[in-house]
Amino acid sequence: MECVETLGSRQVYANAWMTVREDDVRRDDGSLGIYGVVDKPHFALVIPLDGDRVHLVEQFRYPVGERRWEFPQGTAPNRAELAAAELAGRELREETGLRAGRMDKIGELDVAPGMSSQRGSVFLATELVEGPHEREDEEQDMRNAWFSRAEFEAMVARGQVSDAQSIAAWALLGLWEKRH
Repeated sequence: MECVETLGSRQVYANAWMTVREDDVRRDDGSLGIYGVVDKPHFALVIPLDGDRVHLVEQFRYPVGERRWEFPQGTAPNRAELAAAELAGRELREETGLRAGRMDKIGELDVAPGMSSQRGSVFLATELVEGPHEREDEEQDMRNAWFSRAEFEAMVARGQVSDAQSIAAWALLGLWEKRH
């Protein structure tokens, strides 16, 4: 049941990756308010898995001012909408150079539903073949490496992997593996 009625909406900012809008709303009790919403296109996150190893990328994340290890993930350029599986293959190839012989969708994630409309699809990539990466200019500082499952979990415990989407995707992988 929807508890908020949108009375009006205006875009207050836009760039090639996102827009920000401010919505005037009426709550269920009749009181008025505003919501600031970050709109970003659907993203794909890929867990490249080869036996006991996962492939991660590391890059500088400007908003937090630090380098972060995470699973390959992203959106299409210029806020374009691509089919989730197509986007997943593109992100995997672009960031790691890997190509997947098999790509299984294992779940969906909401990035930050209290402030953003962005959702993402999580894929498990297997039957991997290595090739050259095809990184965008913003990804030029990116590094990538293989880690065992135990190393990945230790990195999460030490805070070396703190990307919420990567950690949530890991949980989805565990649930998916129990069913398959």
